[in-house]
Amino acid sequence: MEVQQVLHMIGGAGETSYANNSTVQERAISKVKTIVEKSIIDLYCTTFPKSLGIADMGCSSGPNTFLAISNIMEAVDQKRRHLGHSSPEFRVFLNDLPGNDFNNIFKSLAGFYEKLKQNNGPDFGPCFIAGVPGSFYGRLFPTESLDFVHSSYSLHWLSQVPPGLENRPGGVLNKGNIYMAMTSPPAVFKAYLEQFERDFSLFLRSRSEEMRSGGCMVLTLMGRRSLDPSSRECCYPFELLSQALMEMVSQGIIKEAEVDSFNLPYYTPSVQELITVIETDGSFHLDRHEVIELNWDPNDNDNNEDFAFNKLTRGRNVAKNTRAVTESMLANHFGELIVDDLFKKFGENVAEHLTKEKTKHVNLVISMTKK
Repeated sequence: MEVQQVLHMIGGAGETSYANNSTVQERAISKVKTIVEKSIIDLYCTTFPKSLGIADMGCSSGPNTFLAISNIMEAVDQKRRHLGHSSPEFRVFLNDLPGNDFNNIFKSLAGFYEKLKQNNGPDFGPCFIAGVPGSFYGRLFPTESLDFVHSSYSLHWLSQVPPGLENRPGGVLNKGNIYMAMTSPPAVFKAYLEQFERDFSLFLRSRSEEMRSGGCMVLTLMGRRSLDPSSRECCYPFELLSQALMEMVSQGIIKEAEVDSFNLPYYTPSVQELITVIETDGSFHLDRHEVIELNWDPNDNDNNEDFAFNKLTRGRNVAKNTRAVTESMLANHFGELIVDDLFKKFGENVAEHLTKEKTKHVNLVISMTKK
């Protein structure tokens, strides 16, 4: 799989689009808002720049694209008003892989600019927004051109499927699985960790060249509390998806070899794994790290543990969110004809699981300053 060419969220504004099925990601941005605001305000009050370079890595498309950058700019605007300063100009760069629906973003820009003026007044900005297609596992910007980098729900995606999972002398290594699972051999976990370490190291090295000294970065990604990489808290959703695929194998819809040859370019690190890479790189000072949890079903009640929706509705909600982020890869490998049936089966598997256990996504939040 050529990840840079294949991976993208479902574009547009249809029923299965990412724009209409990204509530989990929206909740994550909202939960991290205070951390982002503190980081950008500390940066602003340290340097009082006339121009701020802000990059959102893995911006996708839809309402969440503008949510994070709105929070960042409005936090600065409120602080500068309190201090009686004139507004800095905002240079905002929205980055994602080339397959991202940038056209949808560009069509929304006029309305976004108008909303900024309405909310912040005529003395806000100016604000300049540009799209930057390309992998963030490498250089994207000129040297020392960025002040603040934000990324949410993107860095758990790897630059490639870890090498060595297929075509081994002894056969397929991760048989019957599409990701790390309880039944995966140790070599699978090792391959995934090593690929994550390579990728995250390259991400940090690239940003360290692009950011000014004292610049700040806040990253949110899927992860795990446990040191065990096969922990259900991070792997079980894709075990349920693997089960749905194997059910289709038993029905003769797809071949077992197709499942065996598919592995997701995805990794959910532990906090310690993240910190180890950051310390090894040495370019950033780790200011803060936190763990936040979000329900699998974003429409579930987060405050009342006894509350439960209709189980099939809950399963469908999770399936639609998962489909919005994985369909491009699954359709590329298995063909588009199986997608509807696959996610129907997956939703049923999730529904059955959620009747037994209220499961949450574990999210890692890292705030850093460029040395």
